[in-house]
Amino acid sequence: MGLEISKDTFDESEFEAFHRKLEVDLGALGALLDRPGFGEGAATIGAEVELNLIDDATRPAPVNRQLLQRLADPRFSLEINRYNLEVNARPVPLAGTSLGAMETELRDALTKVRGAARDLGARVVPIGILPSLRARDLGAAVMTDGHRYRALSAGLRRLRHQPFLIDIQGEEELRVRAQDVTFEGANTSMQVHLRVTPGAFADTFNAAQLATGVALACAGNSPFFLGRRLWRETRVALFRQAVDDRANVALDEWRPARVSFGHGWVRQGALELFAESVALHAPLLPVLGDEDPAAVLRAGGVPTFPELRLHHGTIWHWNRAVFDDAEGGHLRIEMRALPAGPTAADMTANAAFLLGLTLALAPRMRELTARLTFGHARRNFYEAARVGLDAELLWPTDSGSSPQPEPAAALIPRLLPLAQSGLRAAGVDAAEVDHFLGIIAARTASGRTGACWQLEQVDSRSARLPIDQALAEMLRAYVDGSESETPVHTWASSTV
Repeated sequence: MGLEISKDTFDESEFEAFHRKLEVDLGALGALLDRPGFGEGAATIGAEVELNLIDDATRPAPVNRQLLQRLADPRFSLEINRYNLEVNARPVPLAGTSLGAMETELRDALTKVRGAARDLGARVVPIGILPSLRARDLGAAVMTDGHRYRALSAGLRRLRHQPFLIDIQGEEELRVRAQDVTFEGANTSMQVHLRVTPGAFADTFNAAQLATGVALACAGNSPFFLGRRLWRETRVALFRQAVDDRANVALDEWRPARVSFGHGWVRQGALELFAESVALHAPLLPVLGDEDPAAVLRAGGVPTFPELRLHHGTIWHWNRAVFDDAEGGHLRIEMRALPAGPTAADMTANAAFLLGLTLALAPRMRELTARLTFGHARRNFYEAARVGLDAELLWPTDSGSSPQPEPAAALIPRLLPLAQSGLRAAGVDAAEVDHFLGIIAARTASGRTGACWQLEQVDSRSARLPIDQALAEMLRAYVDGSESETPVHTWASSTV
């Protein structure tokens, strides 16, 4: 996210100075992106996975700092709530055995953190939302102690002047108010990074936007929150509302949410997304560094743009542009829509489908965006999050009226060969491509995503148990399945 945060509160002069620096950073970034040869290089992929920690009673275990000390591994970092931890997989070249490398590192990281957690009486849960959460598990007392999280919460409250309203209409209803950003910490995701060249950025980013809804439809893994059955990927609805800086959405509808699918197809490149962040969103963390990006450019160097990166990191689009000054500077697309879990194999399969479909669609995006509006792609995303494989998705067609509605469960098998071709054309090992996309094919055919498995398990217990106990029993079975490292569609349908 850029600069380190060393304090919790700021005055208005700091916000004004920070905004002026953002404008300077934008001008320098534009000049850097125009530099011949900038950002060229082979595609790479990486991943971040957020995890939950629970105790023997399936209650959240607030031991992330103690666990991080035991791990002593730079791949792990703290997250916003004390029962969250994040693992960062090392980036690898996309060509070759990248998918196998991703699964292996995620599996090894999970094995390591599970062993360390056991020493603290805890277990690790990779899942979109921890289903055993209760209202008392969300509040200032559970926030990880650190300036960044307190400053983020204070920055959002400065703009809202009132509590956050969580209002989710799903199979059941949930309406609750939150005083701080710890409801955001209930969401745990897998974020996939794809390095792209500046010239390919616009088409690849648009392709990721189009592909995301389809990939999410078969990846949902958070159907429960605070004991309610909500969306197949409730995390999408919860995250948007948990950090919404608009006090009154109806009156402030001209101001976009900080968590969104975006506002239109990218026309030129990454710069317009950074400029959009500055133009549409007030700063939350106005921490100023001492870098002069223009001077760095004049000297032939690559600025780090700490203020711009810090600000851009507080706007959480489901697909997001990333600037990194490493390796001479480059751009990445951060794909944020996939949930954590259930297993390393499932997460790698989700990433493979999303990446493959993105790569295959990218060369055709100029024609496809003429057949499908951005609003259609956004609708697909939220429908997929809401009902998963039961979603009716709109997809561009080559002839006749476009787009045409198609059930996700029918569209996904039709698009799998396209994803396969995208990965193979990028040089990804063919056997790995077939293996991981085969998991998506089998999961879709069985109709058993992580969300569907969770709902099925709770349904089988609900006649004899209160909802909290049914969720706890389901979660124990889920953790056992996750630790088995077998894909979720192969798990037993019921243990009752």
